[in-house]
Amino acid sequence: MPADQIHLVRHGEVFNPQRVLYGRLDGFGLSDLGREMAQAAADDLVSRGRPVTALVASPLQRTRQSAEPISAAFGLEPTIDGRVIEPENRFEGLKMHGRDSALRDVRNWPFLVNPWEPSWGEPFRDIAARMLHAMDDAWQDADGGDVVVVSHQLPIWMVHRRVAGRQLSHDPRRRRCALSSITTFERRGDRFVEVGYRDPAAGLSAEATDVGAV
Repeated sequence: MPADQIHLVRHGEVFNPQRVLYGRLDGFGLSDLGREMAQAAADDLVSRGRPVTALVASPLQRTRQSAEPISAAFGLEPTIDGRVIEPENRFEGLKMHGRDSALRDVRNWPFLVNPWEPSWGEPFRDIAARMLHAMDDAWQDADGGDVVVVSHQLPIWMVHRRVAGRQLSHDPRRRRCALSSITTFERRGDRFVEVGYRDPAAGLSAEATDVGAV
């Protein structure tokens, strides 16, 4: 029996004292605040009173850690799915803000020529396609109830824009996908429809640093 709803949950704050773009790099787990945020997302899902029957997570450390309180709350072992991972990015390990910004280095300028693709990493259309394929499989494979997918900001935002029929290129500063936020979808006919967005960690966001992705 297919799933009723699919909840895309973003990971919590990452321990990133150097404030680099961490992308897919190893060694970037949740901060203490990030763990609180992840717990807030789990608590929000529990408060809905909906049966969650499956849990999927990106293979990166921060998403697996963000899945832990959800796993504990619903007694589910997460399935790791590489299709919901952070996109590839040529600026991984570099700072994107301030005097040391990689954007000031002329050697990096060729990667900035086409922000509509984008030229610095995985094409937006590819991100949206792999995310929607993963969601479709999770929806079909579920034993009823809801599925939670713990992923990353840009992949979740690409689903939001694709489902809404909007152009995938966008201003990264205007993404509505906060740390540990939950974007919810239902299947209507042969397509997904967004039915909700919550920011359960909003009260913690003022203390958080969110500079790890583009």
